Amino acid sequence: MKLRELAGLLPLDGDASAEVEVAGVTSDSRQVKPGMVFVAVPGTKADGSAYAADAAAKGAVLVVAGRALDKVDAPSIVVDDPRRTLALLAAALHPGQPETMVAVTGTSGKTSVASFTRQIWEHAGFAAASIGTTGVIAPGRNDYGSLTTPDPVALHVLLSELAATGVIHGAMEASSHGLDQRRLDGVKLSAGAFTNLGRDHMDYHPTFEHYHHAKLRLFDTLLPKGAPAVIFADDPWSAATSAAARDAGLDVRMVGRQGDFLTLKRVEHERFRQRAEIDAGGVIYEIDLPLAGDFQISNALVAAGLAIATGTPAEVALKALEKLKGASGRLELVGTTENGAPIYVDYAHKPDALENVLAAVRPFTTGRVVVVFGCGGDRDRGKRPIMGEIASRLADVAIVTDDNPRSEVPQHIRAAIMAAAPGAIEIGDRREAIHTAIGMLKAGDTLVVAGKGHEEGQTVGAETLPFSDHAEVRSALRESAA
Repeated sequence: MKLRELAGLLPLDGDASAEVEVAGVTSDSRQVKPGMVFVAVPGTKADGSAYAADAAAKGAVLVVAGRALDKVDAPSIVVDDPRRTLALLAAALHPGQPETMVAVTGTSGKTSVASFTRQIWEHAGFAAASIGTTGVIAPGRNDYGSLTTPDPVALHVLLSELAATGVIHGAMEASSHGLDQRRLDGVKLSAGAFTNLGRDHMDYHPTFEHYHHAKLRLFDTLLPKGAPAVIFADDPWSAATSAAARDAGLDVRMVGRQGDFLTLKRVEHERFRQRAEIDAGGVIYEIDLPLAGDFQISNALVAAGLAIATGTPAEVALKALEKLKGASGRLELVGTTENGAPIYVDYAHKPDALENVLAAVRPFTTGRVVVVFGCGGDRDRGKRPIMGEIASRLADVAIVTDDNPRSEVPQHIRAAIMAAAPGAIEIGDRREAIHTAIGMLKAGDTLVVAGKGHEEGQTVGAETLPFSDHAEVRSALRESAA
């Protein structure tokens, strides 16, 4: 593609450089190769403009920045929003996308909704993919990931690859970081969804309102007018979200107990499943959802709403709920002790999520609820005592351990949690904490190992060490059975 073909995205002056062939686009000067466009984006720790000269020296044919640059040995232009320009250039240079793309935002449930939506589409006979925190799942591929919303260049390369292999439906997570940093700009969305809003990323967002505003960008900026917006109806932030979506000219469809598109009429919670009655257009469907937890029926309704809103018949979408498999590390039953106590691994690393998962296991726990959890370092410090209070209040036994301490002193993180968790047990070594918790389980008890979910490493300092909650649970169970 020649540079002039990008004139709709860049303020080119029509000189000879516009005939240059563009080899790609990047915001990482280390990845610049001859013929690439370098976009200098402002970062949280450094401004990309500082690396513009280096990018030019490596052969960048154009430097794009948010301000005029000096001493750069390459053509340069100024744009109002470098991040958005980066995303739109990535979309133009990698134009393939699945025909039907949907995005889901919210504090909790994004991974499950994206996974469930993919599974519903698969049940309906469509080649489908999901993209998010646990990676990429599509026909023939299951790639582990680490970012909820990939950077725009990687994202558009991925979407182009998926489309080329025949994937026609895709569901992706839209994090507040991803939305605020324009990572989804350029994705041709058919529908969007909102799950809930709780405390998270307060190290990035100064206020709840700022956090919510970032989420709303999916609805007021990225979705085309008239597109379906599936909103979970039973969250305190549902009304404000649906109002913003309506103001943006979207087709708002509410789901949940107070929903008008899919209405949860009744639900019976059992140990490993839920029986639900769902009203869809005046027709009552009786569904056996093979997942525990009230939050999972909420996620399933949002996913079904997305599938129906994008063309899947209601009866097909709702029947598919009976075949759902939970996303990795989302209230995932990893094993049971010899006396029958179940052990779940869950990604809950924020207050609302921890509260939801502990509340979810209480109805089928005749003995004690035991939880192992911690908080990550270099992240929102304010949530630590909040999570300590939640664990102390909702669990009978709380064991405070290390999560991903990163550059912080682990003892300081644990102390902030313990200060609000009277009676909690402190065991810094996560492996020892898990083994201790399993060793104390009695018949009727339930254990939740929370915080890391699907993760396969533990970040201590600058190093990520191999660590899996799943593997440690299974190891402890083998030891107890020996």
